[in-house]
Amino acid sequence: MKKNSRNTKGKIVSAAWSLFYQQGYDDTTVEEIVEASGTSRGSFYHYFEGKDALLSSLSYLFDDKYAELEKELDPSLPPVEKLKYLNQELFLLIENTVSVDLLSRLLATQLTTNGERHMLNTSRTYYKLLRQITVEAKEQGVFKSELSVNDITRAYAMFERGLMYEWCISGGNYSLCQYSQMIMPLFLDGLRK
Repeated sequence: MKKNSRNTKGKIVSAAWSLFYQQGYDDTTVEEIVEASGTSRGSFYHYFEGKDALLSSLSYLFDDKYAELEKELDPSLPPVEKLKYLNQELFLLIENTVSVDLLSRLLATQLTTNGERHMLNTSRTYYKLLRQITVEAKEQGVFKSELSVNDITRAYAMFERGLMYEWCISGGNYSLCQYSQMIMPLFLDGLRK
């Protein structure tokens, strides 16, 4: 039963974000989301109070991408290269499927919500994968010994969010991927021994 509910919620989230990207958030209706997801209005309202509640669900879409990438990730890559790869793939996803307006709205909901802040939820696939790679890097002696796995994971996530935030307030007037390719290695070098 749990897998079915996760699939239904996932279908709704995927359909919604696809429509938001194609039509814009304001021009997308709940009815269109229900139709595109092949679910029911009842299912929609079982998982979400309304369309606004979907804004914070972008992190689920990101986690689906991370689950995909985890399967594709070359285990022989050094941990720092794995982090760079994951960052590039996430930022490519954002540039190609999430408008600046939508990402801005997501970040805004995380600032103003009284409920769960999905982007900080450490049980997400995103954090589990980051933690796994960070543990591997620590075991190999890549990162400074005074920094804990939690310190590094948190700093990396904060840095990525900072890059997304800056891209949003700049109106997306540059390539997030290209900028990150230049700046992420400098950040990661700062964590190295």
